[in-house]
Amino acid sequence: MDETPRPPRRKRYAGKNPKRFEEKYKELDPERHAATVGKVLESGKTPAGMHVPVMVGECLAALRPGPGQLGIDATLGYGGHAREILARIAPGGRLIGLDVDPIEQPKTEARLRALGHGEEAFVALRSNYAGIRKVLDGLGIAAVDFIFADLGCSSMQFDDPARGFSFKTAGPLDMRMNPGRGIPAGEWLAKVKREKLAAVLLDCSDEPLAEQLAAALAGKRLAGTRELVATVRAVPEVARLDPERAELAVRRVFQALRIAVNEEFTALDAFLRMLPGCLKPGGRAVVLTFHSGEDRRVKRAFQQGGRDGVWAEVSDGVTIAGPDERRSNPRSTPAKLRWAVR
Repeated sequence: MDETPRPPRRKRYAGKNPKRFEEKYKELDPERHAATVGKVLESGKTPAGMHVPVMVGECLAALRPGPGQLGIDATLGYGGHAREILARIAPGGRLIGLDVDPIEQPKTEARLRALGHGEEAFVALRSNYAGIRKVLDGLGIAAVDFIFADLGCSSMQFDDPARGFSFKTAGPLDMRMNPGRGIPAGEWLAKVKREKLAAVLLDCSDEPLAEQLAAALAGKRLAGTRELVATVRAVPEVARLDPERAELAVRRVFQALRIAVNEEFTALDAFLRMLPGCLKPGGRAVVLTFHSGEDRRVKRAFQQGGRDGVWAEVSDGVTIAGPDERRSNPRSTPAKLRWAVR
């Protein structure tokens, strides 16, 4: 009798191609199914469970990493930028990678270790970028040659329905980058007052219907992402909009809730305050933002630092993704890059 174990059956799904995140077993295992992943990328989409790094060439040009340098990737994510930085600081360089997400961070560390980056070249730590000074003090490091930060949410977080970040799929109303800390978005929404929610919608997403949406949402206990979408669309002022503008209102609500739940602006402000003191003279800081609230804060901090003499040089305006990248990776479209030199 043959007792050789049979390989597990592939996941079953309706239709010709898998639609749900958890059914996309080929995309979720890119090492074994590189051809499938390649086809998804060529179509201008991001494979499930992956993140295509934005403006890699432009980031490296602004960062100028070189052999033997010591630097920080303050938002490790999928590790796309870190992989390119590590290649440029070898030999003798070292990169410290920070990420607050306990689900994705171990996966990224494993991917980079598999590429041959040992502890002497790459250190992975579970930390919010707001704790950058504490991280360096813990490692006995006074300052580094460069610091890179790619703000916002990663594709892996958006695409996984269980995380609750996306309005496009049914999931729990969570949105926490670290599910072990803070309260889920649904609980936050059930507790928030109308006035505070209106302020959050204005500050975090520039939502013109902030007052009306706050009146409909504040204090409501919603079951999940689908119910939140339906509640936003049912607001009379939203219901009168054309479909594209109504969807934009939904996007803005999700964005504002995510930022509030994760206290992203509080963390960003703390990071920007500590950033100059974590760099050596001549050290370079590069920050990628993805919406106006983030960019305003980075612009203001860099310009004020330039006037105060904290920064020797600050980028003149922003760099955006080129037309080819915006076509091949639509998620790069809102990205803005700013840099400063200590």
